[in-house]
Amino acid sequence: MDVAEKVLEVMRTEGQPLNAGKIAELGGLDRKDVDKAMTKLKKEEKIVSPIRCYWIPA
Repeated sequence: MDVAEKVLEVMRTEGQPLNAGKIAELGGLDRKDVDKAMTKLKKEEKIVSPIRCYWIPA
């Protein structure tokens, strides 16, 4: 499982908007890796932001 998949899994499990720091904490991931994965997911339109700096799966 790559980091982007793990980020989506954490988001789906929590069921609420999360920021990158919280995703890294809950998923046991490095913050820099989460930021890179979220950038990729944003470009692919797999995550959306309902609140500034917080993200949910699209």
